[in-house]
Amino acid sequence: MTKESLERIDVEGMYEAVRSFPDLLREGRRRALKVETRGWPGTGINGVVVAGMGGSAIGGDILSALAANHATVPIAVARSYSLPAWVGPDTAVVTSSYSGNTEETLAAFDDACERGARVLAISTGGSLAAKAEERDIPLIHLPSGIQPRAALPHSLSALLTVTEPLRLIDVKPDDWAEAASITDAQSKVMAKMTDPENPAVVLARALYGYFPVIYSSEQFAAANTRWRNQIHENAKSLAVGNLLPEMNHNEVMGWARFQPELKQLAVVVLRDIDDHTRTQRRMDVTRSLLEPHAQSWHEIWSEGSSLLARLLSIMYVSDWVSLYLAIMNNTDPSPVGLISRLKAALVEG
Repeated sequence: MTKESLERIDVEGMYEAVRSFPDLLREGRRRALKVETRGWPGTGINGVVVAGMGGSAIGGDILSALAANHATVPIAVARSYSLPAWVGPDTAVVTSSYSGNTEETLAAFDDACERGARVLAISTGGSLAAKAEERDIPLIHLPSGIQPRAALPHSLSALLTVTEPLRLIDVKPDDWAEAASITDAQSKVMAKMTDPENPAVVLARALYGYFPVIYSSEQFAAANTRWRNQIHENAKSLAVGNLLPEMNHNEVMGWARFQPELKQLAVVVLRDIDDHTRTQRRMDVTRSLLEPHAQSWHEIWSEGSSLLARLLSIMYVSDWVSLYLAIMNNTDPSPVGLISRLKAALVEG
């Protein structure tokens, strides 16, 4: 792992985008606080839906995690062409597409409008912005020129800020500051790619050539999804994952025969101090039973006091690990060629 290899492989500058996460988070929050949503979404809301795909949907997962112990209305993340049947005139629907041209999100936007829902759009432009402007629907413009997955600080800040009037979450100004401060400290350590003790480089080396399996609690499902997605898109490597305690009731039996193929699995467990005590016990017991049969077993602990900081801190590690995996795989982390080819084929019919 050298700076020369980074410069040769990382043609589009994902390293800088990852390194800038804390600054983008601060900037995203500042921008979001200045947004005028013309009274959206109003009062009497019976539920919230965040419609999006990929990096544009992960903010919805984070919102849902933050709201788990506070929201008094349902929150759903719609990753498809249509919305849940309960969506109606009193439902707040946020349609999020960084490019503005994601066909599933555009269809969900149309679906929301047809049902008379209270719609807001988040995008850099494209068809989604045009549709929102045509219907006089509030639109939050994101800065362009970033990979959608790297734009998470902006899209997340926009989503959490515009939904604050709904009192779905209990995120205070100090929580934003803590999240930025912790990820800033992480960035300073994990950006040192030639440091042999850099934890992101160490973990990337342990995962290199093996099949990553990501485990976490149900409460950290958003982080689990982010880890897998970052490995998929940045490192161009397949990764799978599951949640505890659920996996203790089914997937654990997939390890029962201790077949040789298990030595291809590199397990990463995402842990948090506020995971249920029984879930934490389950994680410990699961490790004692399965670790001897895996290639390697790694535990990543969240950092911080607030849930926002803890979620972002553990997710941010995946940005660095997947970036360094990409360099080890000799692949530019930015382009997503298969996704582009798939979209082009769909356009053809």
